[in-house]
Parts: sequence; structure tokens; C-alpha cells
Amino acid sequence: MIIRVVGVSVTYGSIKALENVSLEVFPGEVVSIIGPNGSGKTTLLKTIDSIVKPIAGSIYIDGKNIYNYTRREIAKILSYVPQRIDLLQNTTVIDFVLTGRRPYADFSYSKVDIDKVFEVLKIVNAEHLAYRKLDELSGGELQRIVIARALASEPKVLLLDEPTANLDSKYQVEIMKLIRRLSSEKKVAVIMAIHDLTSAYRFSDKVVMIKNGVVVSIGKPEDVITEDNIWRVFEVKAKIFRELRAVIVEI
Repeated sequence: MIIRVVGVSVTYGSIKALENVSLEVFPGEVVSIIGPNGSGKTTLLKTIDSIVKPIAGSIYIDGKNIYNYTRREIAKILSYVPQRIDLLQNTTVIDFVLTGRRPYADFSYSKVDIDKVFEVLKIVNAEHLAYRKLDELSGGELQRIVIARALASEPKVLLLDEPTANLDSKYQVEIMKLIRRLSSEKKVAVIMAIHDLTSAYRFSDKVVMIKNGVVVSIGKPEDVITEDNIWRVFEVKAKIFRELRAVIVEI
């Protein structure tokens, strides 16, 4: 396995954000974290990336405690993409993606770094966007570029916070297919917080269902995303169409 989370608890002041969370992630595996707003999904991603420090429990990367790595070493293994990224005006795609090479650059970027940028742009089918400005891109194009920047550090693990948020249906499917392809072809482990239950059902190898910082269920999508569990965690009724691999919430 590449990531092992063991009994992790996190608090913000008197608020308990995560409680005794354990998780194992393997290379090439897509893991979706689902749950209501405020359930601890983003906190779990940040804790795995060592942005947030737990009050209890441990996190291991390749069998080594995360706090035995330097921040630069972690940045070469894990790449975290938050839900919102501040983008500088007039920044070109190539310059933005190049910042993903910072873990490898000391004073300036090299030809190797430039070559890597074009390599990851090709992976996400965005070579033709290299010299476009970020504010000229569509939502789907921009999300592909953000993922390319994350891939530029050559990570073993991608941590994605709501990668399909604010995208229309076409781009949601496009991004999820890209994530699935990265995991299968590049053996990158993907851990993502996601709201869309159908996407989690269709594209995940493993699903973590969480409520109030506690893992309610973990396992294969068909075992975790059930009508009973959806009611238990989200307090809404839903119908699961297994032949379509779709989840419809009742109104």
C-alpha cells in the first residue's frame, strides 16, 4: 500500500473534525470520500497531506511516518488540489503548470522541468492550451490544467477536493474519466472528496462514507453506497439503479 491512515483524530478547538479514522490506499486505486457538508472530507485530505496535524493516530507513506519526511519530500509524493485555487491574472497555462515543479527546482526551472510540463499537458489532452491565459479557459479546461499542475510534481498520490465542483455534466464526466485513466495507466493513487454519489459509484475502487468526522462505512462502491446508508448519513431517500450505476436522490 502507499497510504495508511491509522486511528486519526483531529479537532479544531472544541470541535471534533475527525474521530478514529483509519484507511488504506493502494497504488492505482481511486478512493472517494463522501458525506454531508462539514463531515470531515476536506480535513481528511489535509491531514493526509500533513497540512493539518492530528491529535491522535498516525499516517504512513510507503510504510514511513509522514512526519519523518521533509515538506519537500512530501511534495514529491503527494499532490493536493484544493477546491478553490487563487489564480493570478495574465498567467499562462505553461507558467502555471511549471509551478508544480517547485519541489525539484532550486533557483530556476530547467529544460527537464519544461519537458515535464509538456508531458503532463499531453497526459490531460491540453497541449494546445499551453500558451493560453488561465482566465481564457472554460471550467473543464481549467480543471484539466489544475490536475496537470498537480501531476508535474510526479506524485504517487493525488488528493483532490471536489474535482468536479461547478462543472456541467459533460465536464464532470470528462474529469472523472481522466482521473480513472491516470489511476489505471500511471498507477497514481487518487483520494478525492466528492459530492456526486453517481460519480463516486461509477469511478471508484473504494468509497469512504463519513459523517460528523466518523467513518460510517468503507469498502466497494456497491457495498457502501446503499439506500440505507444514504438515508443514515445524508438523511435523504435515494434509489440506486445498479444496471445504470446511478444514484437518484428522491425529491
